[in-house]
Amino acid sequence: MLQRRLSASVPSWLTIEYVDESNVVDVSHALSDADVLLHVLAPANAALLACAPKLRLIQKIGVGVNTIDLVEARRRSVRVANMPGTNSQAVCECTLALMLAVLRKIVSLDAATKLGKGWALPLGSLDEAGEIAGKTVGLIGFGAIPRRLAPILQALGATVLFHARRIVTDPIGEQVPLKTLLAESNIVSLHVPLTDETNRMINESTLATMRPGAILINTARGGLIDEVALCRALSSGRLRGVGLDVLDCEPASEGHPLFAMPNAVITPHVGWLTPETLDRSLEVIIENCTRLREGRDLLNEITL
Repeated sequence: MLQRRLSASVPSWLTIEYVDESNVVDVSHALSDADVLLHVLAPANAALLACAPKLRLIQKIGVGVNTIDLVEARRRSVRVANMPGTNSQAVCECTLALMLAVLRKIVSLDAATKLGKGWALPLGSLDEAGEIAGKTVGLIGFGAIPRRLAPILQALGATVLFHARRIVTDPIGEQVPLKTLLAESNIVSLHVPLTDETNRMINESTLATMRPGAILINTARGGLIDEVALCRALSSGRLRGVGLDVLDCEPASEGHPLFAMPNAVITPHVGWLTPETLDRSLEVIIENCTRLREGRDLLNEITL
């Protein structure tokens, strides 16, 4: 989808080469003469940058730059830029979809119905299904995505709490300490970057402080959650369910423990990926390549 859109939009002076990131030989060959790396998820580490002696810009397609070695990029005078806001609508909608999928047991009902068993479900099988209306939803982080999500949740009848490091002067919902949010929320949704401070912020200890029977949603970064502790909380019933678009290690292997959890709904980090997001991303790609060519300031450049 991205390749087709890029091919139809790039100016004549901009040549784009497409390679499979799993093919190390092709990646190394393409980078040997590249000025710009369009980066999604595969780590842009020191080894990768060593293959790109002419590289001038790493353009992140998305927001999070935790998979880019910013120190090494700076050492090599390679600039880094991201795209805040381009995927906010898509991730907002994916977050809401995961909340509803877990609450309404959409995946298991779909599977049962396709097996001809949807009209003969065991008594009480939907006892734990429910509505967003009347629930308390806690948003950890209050950037572009939760700002879009909060009024939607309120319109559906939810009480919105949020936790952010800085005081929000124009809040949608109530700003509370993290401990309060975890204790009072029926649904907790993660919207923070992966940093040393937030790594494994959802762990054995924080899961124990969450409201019994709560639902956890993560469309941010997999490393925010201790997955071993999460599996225990799901198995014990401490958590009613989880909706994840991200995992700690991606792509995840077939035998990942969370895949066996009937109360887990998991998608393969595609919450951001819509045609509309790609169109907005293309505008930034072309604009920053043009600015790089002309020696002008970049949009959304990351500085250490």
